[in-house]
Amino acid sequence: MSTTEKASRIHVDPSGLRPAALTPPVSKSDAQRALVLGHLTGAWPLPSVQAEPDEDLPADVRVLRRGVEALRLPPDAVRDIDCADGGAPFRILVTQAAVTPGAQARFTGTPRLGERPHGALFTSLRDALTAAGLTLTDGAPWPVTLHAPRDTSNVTAVFRVPGSQSSQYASSLLLGCAALYLRERRPWRVEIEGGLTSAGYLELTLTWLRRFGFDIQAAPSSYTVAGYTAPAAVPTLPGDWSSLGYLLLVAWKTGGTVVRADTGSAHPDDAIVRLIEQVGLRAVPTGEPFSLKVEGQLSGGLRASGEECPDLLPTLAALACVLPAPSTLTEVGILRVKESDRLEGIRTLVAAYGGTTELEGERLQIHPPRTPPSGFEMGSQGDHRLAMTAATLCVLSGSPLTLTGPECVEKSFPGFWRQLSRAGVRITDAP
Repeated sequence: MSTTEKASRIHVDPSGLRPAALTPPVSKSDAQRALVLGHLTGAWPLPSVQAEPDEDLPADVRVLRRGVEALRLPPDAVRDIDCADGGAPFRILVTQAAVTPGAQARFTGTPRLGERPHGALFTSLRDALTAAGLTLTDGAPWPVTLHAPRDTSNVTAVFRVPGSQSSQYASSLLLGCAALYLRERRPWRVEIEGGLTSAGYLELTLTWLRRFGFDIQAAPSSYTVAGYTAPAAVPTLPGDWSSLGYLLLVAWKTGGTVVRADTGSAHPDDAIVRLIEQVGLRAVPTGEPFSLKVEGQLSGGLRASGEECPDLLPTLAALACVLPAPSTLTEVGILRVKESDRLEGIRTLVAAYGGTTELEGERLQIHPPRTPPSGFEMGSQGDHRLAMTAATLCVLSGSPLTLTGPECVEKSFPGFWRQLSRAGVRITDAP
């Protein structure tokens, strides 16, 4: 949502909860990687994405699909690519444009996307490809303009990038290596300098590269795309574990189930299944394929790390607000450079609900209130995860919520409000 748009307000009333089978969208993170690899290997359009109704596809997936379609235009076309608020689509598409022979691209996005860090990725692309003729200009922040070289065979086949800000840089470059390997048939390598943030997402990228037939050679702090053999079939997409985090907690509260929950998906946010066991809950297969229910009674407090699963931390903060003991989130600094400052967003939500927080460096402690409030208000800050976190807390606690800016859930889970309605949550316009 643009910062100039007037956000709407809704009232979320959880008083009529009932069991339901809740369905997440396809995984945003998986779909973004699979779309690029389908484009590179000839599996276009990607069947798993084509099978989803457009209105159920996360906005970031639609953004990336449009960007790939632009990259598939004739070589002399100038590609105008609006990335909206999509950090991962922007980073992935910039690299793909840079390795598309002769491509000319003009990228735009929201002011918030322009504020997020991208410089390390740009530097890596320039260092590797400028000698081949790449030009990449940052418009401070928009537009970002790019003219790709037609031939990269004269440069050293390596990208070097720091890992401390985001694993998305390395993931983007590895997908670029796949494109370059297919064109040149020589190995291309990504070298990661320093520690790696959110390593699970890089592992997800490596998993998808292998599923599409790429041979990946791993060494300490480096990965090489060294070969390719077409797979027997195009891989299918799992449900989104970031979205399943909300739905599993709602299903526990309502006695319902979740479907499309592939615990072998390699997505880092399937850590939710293990993390909720700390506080007395257990995800149990129902007997139907990829279907889970959640059993147990809440106890104690929880502990989770932003290094392992940063996108789960807001969801876990909602759970922390209804636990009988304080909870601790660590390595929380990465939350400041998401679609909003999610660290402050979590603290605002806890305060709105009547709890308190203590922040010391990279450690956030959440103290739940003694009694739930009769209701609470929250603004989404245009951040899909904060909106869905606030609604999840509403369901868990039974406290009605007035939420400003609910439409931002389109970014990752367009059907979120429909799923809550299936579980008996009443959602009405608020004045």
